[in-house]
Amino acid sequence: MWKQEPASKERAEQPWPPDGAFNISPAERVGRIGVGLFGVIVGLMLLAGATSTVSVVLEILLLLAGLDLVVTGATGHCPLYQRLGHVPRALHHER
Repeated sequence: MWKQEPASKERAEQPWPPDGAFNISPAERVGRIGVGLFGVIVGLMLLAGATSTVSVVLEILLLLAGLDLVVTGATGHCPLYQRLGHVPRALHHER
């Protein structure tokens, strides 16, 4: 059914992480993970007691924002930073 393509030699020779893969400084990564976890926990707690449609929507948005912060902090890559061309000062020396 589905055929898995063999890994190309060109792909195997590419360094990891690719150039520009990390665009979040280590301190910001820790902060994003901490704030994101807080947002996820609070969002879940509030969602459990939500009574109106508006509050459910807002609490789901809080939960999703928290998850986004956790994922970008854990991976060290922010797609918005990449799109804007932002590179933190702490990472300027690595390029």
